[in-house]
This record gives sequence, C-alpha cells and structure tokens, in this order.
Amino acid sequence: MEYVDLYQCHRYDKETPLEETMEALGRAMDAGKVRAIGFSEWTAEQIDAAAAIAGEGGLIPFSSSQPQYSMLWRKPEAHVFPACARHGIGNLAFSPLAHGVLTGKYAPGAPPPPGSRAASEKMNQFMETAGRRYRSDFLLEAVARLKDIAAGLGLTMAQMALAWVLRRPEVASAIIGASRPEQVADNARAVGITLPVESLARIDEALEGVVVWS
Repeated sequence: MEYVDLYQCHRYDKETPLEETMEALGRAMDAGKVRAIGFSEWTAEQIDAAAAIAGEGGLIPFSSSQPQYSMLWRKPEAHVFPACARHGIGNLAFSPLAHGVLTGKYAPGAPPPPGSRAASEKMNQFMETAGRRYRSDFLLEAVARLKDIAAGLGLTMAQMALAWVLRRPEVASAIIGASRPEQVADNARAVGITLPVESLARIDEALEGVVVWS
C-alpha cells in the first residue's frame, strides 16, 4: 500500500510528549502516507490538548475517535462525546455488542456456546476486566430482558443493540466482528433503524443496575 486511509493512535502514549506525537502524525500526512488520523480510548482532557496543539501549531487535527460504546458501556457519553463534538471529531464505536453479550447468545447459569468469545481462554479475559462483568448471571439476566423489546420491534438483539449505538449523532460508525457472512448481513440491517422513545426507556429500565457510566 502507498498510504493508509486512517491511522489511529491505539491508546494514549504516556511515554511520548503529545507535541511529538502530533508532529509525527503531521509529517506522515504531509508525506502522503496517511489520509486521516485518529485515536482510541483517549480522555476528554487528552482530546482537548491534542486539538489545542494542532490549532496552535498549524497541524492537521484528529478526525476520528474509537471509544468502547454500547448499551452496557456508556462512559463516552459524559466527557468524550462532548469533547469530540467540540472539535468536529467523529466516533467509531468498538464493541457495540459488548463482546457478543448483547446478541443474547449467552444465557445465565449456562456454559458459553462452543466457539464463542466467552468460551475462548484467550479472549474471555476481556469480558471480566475494567468493571465489565459481562459473564455474570446478574448481568446476563438483565440482558435477557431485552429479548422481548427486540422481538416487539421486529429486530434481532444484535440489530437493536447496533441501532441503539448508531442513534447517537456523535457516532459515525460501529465496528462489528463477524465469524459468518449471515452475521454481517444481519448487522447491516441495523443501519437506518430509528428506535422509538418508548423502546429506549424500556431498554434503560431492563438494564438498570448493570450499565457502566464512568
């Protein structure tokens, strides 16, 4: 490849001055090696600082943010989304299905399906760190209450979860992972769906006590 469409800083580099990072990214863009730059999981303070450095130094600013965001993980709403809105930065939400939990494939009190993320010793560790608790029966029981809401809308659990994420004006796209072609087709049908206000309220009620806000 002669260039990269989007180059993202995956997590904030505390070992390198931010000015140095922004200048290096600028040189990559000036050389035509990168078309756009972004970051993943930065704080609002870091986003504001990067925007200030870009503005003062005449550097090309960030255009994308990649935060974790889902019905169960709403931390970006408090500070990251407002910071991105201030600086015209779009969000590419990752893990919008909460590691597959919001598809409804994990049942409380039952072992995870073979081949799933939770059944993998390599991957299931990410479902239990940083306050996620995605394998707890308490959380899975709450998620199970979403099935009736999705069915009433004529949607699959995954479609409703993705439509919930995409409803936010700050979200430009949602990053999905699929192991089968039919999953891609199913997920793509979430585009353009508008969830009724009543359904959004029912979702919040069903998930009360298991959502991570901060």
